Amino acid sequence: MTGFCTSPRFVEHQTSPTHPERPDRIRAISRAVREAGLIDSPDPFPEFRIALGPFPPAPRKLVKLVPKAVDETLPALIHPPKYIERIRHVSQIGGGVLDQGDTPIGPTSYEVALLAVGAGIECCDAVVSGRVKRAFAAVRPPGHHAEPDRPMGFCLFANLAIAARYLQKNYGIGHVAIVDFDVHHGNGTQAAFEDDNSVLFISMHQDPRTCYPGSGYDFEVGDGPGRGFTLNLPFPPGAGDEDYLRAMDQRVIPKLDHFRPEILLISAGFDAHREDPLAQVDLTEDAFEKMTRNLVDVANVHCGGRVVSMLEGGYNLRALGRSVVRHLAALDA
Repeated sequence: MTGFCTSPRFVEHQTSPTHPERPDRIRAISRAVREAGLIDSPDPFPEFRIALGPFPPAPRKLVKLVPKAVDETLPALIHPPKYIERIRHVSQIGGGVLDQGDTPIGPTSYEVALLAVGAGIECCDAVVSGRVKRAFAAVRPPGHHAEPDRPMGFCLFANLAIAARYLQKNYGIGHVAIVDFDVHHGNGTQAAFEDDNSVLFISMHQDPRTCYPGSGYDFEVGDGPGRGFTLNLPFPPGAGDEDYLRAMDQRVIPKLDHFRPEILLISAGFDAHREDPLAQVDLTEDAFEKMTRNLVDVANVHCGGRVVSMLEGGYNLRALGRSVVRHLAALDA
């Protein structure tokens, strides 16, 4: 069984009508999972008119998980109190821009960001307790660019990094692996764990010389006791399905097999899709499904199949909806 965790409240994080990280991302995913027959409850966004199918018949339904807002103690697993207070304050006074211009927040953004963290925690609890074997959280704002002391790249809290620390602290899990296939390097996740040998971080992304945020070179391998526990795999513009799947077979899976994770987390960004406007990688939905199936196979070998995945990027609405459906199909295989 696979859990699906989201909330209509995720559209309340307001950016701007022209901002790529916009509320319609959640509306598109909500519509896609219902068109695909994965969820049979009424669509909370009936006004969203974009058709995303057709999809093949779903073999079974997803288990609906309901996120709960957390308090500041959960973000504090990664972020210092001063950082958390800054986001709360800017949101409370009506909003503003938290970095050089691409991370705006509004008056409800702090609360919604805490709910996004809570969705990751709900997925972790459901997977570890055995309610589901795997789970996906469709959230916004995303998280993998949020460094411990710096919001950036549309991200407020490091959602998946917080989930990793929560698993270690609350469930005594030792080895956590994180695979990030968003087209942009997961600099925030890397910064959280670069000196930690209990978390393996693997990022597959467009070459940092050609793509935001300008980090994620292959020589970035971690520091101190964490050296060798960061693997960055940059791809040139134009890289396609075969390039990613070859890297998955030759680099990612052997690294995971050597590490032997007790649980596998996925930063699931779908902006490496060929139709996405923010980068120049040329993947199709097939690649996202096949990469996910490969990661599920690794999880089946090492950690009882336990996988928690969280949404990161993906800004073409049709490509995003279709890719999420394929990702969910692979998680539920």
